[in-house]
Amino acid sequence: MGVLVKRWAMALGLGLMLMAGTAQAEYPERPVEVIVPWPPGDLEDVVARLISDQIQKDFGVPSAVVNMKGGGGVIGANHVAQARPDGYTVGMFTGNILTAHIIKKRAPFGRDAFEPLGIIINYPMGLWARGNLPFSDLAGLAAHAKKNPVKLGHFGFNGPPTRQTLLAAKRLGFKFAGNAAYDETNCTLLASGDADVIVSTVKLIKPCLDSGEAKGLAAYTANRISILPNLATLDEQVPGIATPAWAGLFVRAQVPADVRKKIAASAVKALNSKRVKDIEANTGAVIGWTDGKAAVRFVDEQYKRVEALLAK
Repeated sequence: MGVLVKRWAMALGLGLMLMAGTAQAEYPERPVEVIVPWPPGDLEDVVARLISDQIQKDFGVPSAVVNMKGGGGVIGANHVAQARPDGYTVGMFTGNILTAHIIKKRAPFGRDAFEPLGIIINYPMGLWARGNLPFSDLAGLAAHAKKNPVKLGHFGFNGPPTRQTLLAAKRLGFKFAGNAAYDETNCTLLASGDADVIVSTVKLIKPCLDSGEAKGLAAYTANRISILPNLATLDEQVPGIATPAWAGLFVRAQVPADVRKKIAASAVKALNSKRVKDIEANTGAVIGWTDGKAAVRFVDEQYKRVEALLAK
């Protein structure tokens, strides 16, 4: 009996040592995935890849971006919400995921599911039209749409940019002949005739702006887009309904503070690179880093703004 007890005690001691070793393991010791809930190619995807590469350089572990599109961003975000709170699954989320989807109860997670590591991107979002259409601002769109069918393409019905567009149309006295949501709104959507005007970012639409196949109607930004200084903002044309588009880096709530700090440090390094400066210069985006309590306040403020917008 004494021998069995002794063996049991030794086994228990070894188990506790192994558990202690696991608990004290340095983060990260295995691959880190960055979930982008949209197709590849737009700003949040490009910036997420820079951050993922920096994590790999800093810590010597594999890191990769996983594009998990669908549901207006909800599918990818829910993957992060269901992951263990250990920092190995990080989300690059656009603002609608943390605001409109929750407000409209279209998400299986709540406001307390995530913590912001940092707010990163202020999108140069806007409303764009096929280049051969006979209008170049919102007043012209309204006059044309009152006599001709105009189809709208957008990222999602409850996203703030879409709601702003529909509210602007209402204020200007017209309705779109049809509108549909797409995972990506780009030049192809205009060229195919599936949409006459689209809500999109400068990065996705720039190739056909350069070729003349598309033109801007309104910038959905607080100030005019730096590389499109002649494009009037939505607020200049239809005051009082503008809500900025943004994106940030998030993890599940309860990820340890030291782990959040390490991911954030890699993100800040990536955002200080020349590549990011080039992206800003080419797209008009404002890319930076707002973290901690300021990031929490920003998300709370945006939630209230979108809540008010969706109530209109």
